[in-house]
Amino acid sequence: MSATVEPLRAKRKCPECGKDSTRDNYPFCSRRCKDVDLNRWLSGAYVIPVSEADEDASTD
Repeated sequence: MSATVEPLRAKRKCPECGKDSTRDNYPFCSRRCKDVDLNRWLSGAYVIPVSEADEDASTD
């Protein structure tokens, strides 16, 4: 009887550089790519767009 180990997560490519992701830094391939992504979030490079209609509705 041979037991196979199923991975906990599906393999993905690193969103920063395209290399295979590692278990320790999932979904990134390295600590560097993880830090690059974190810096983009903290510096405001990633934003969620808001439409003008949403702002008008909240002021009622």
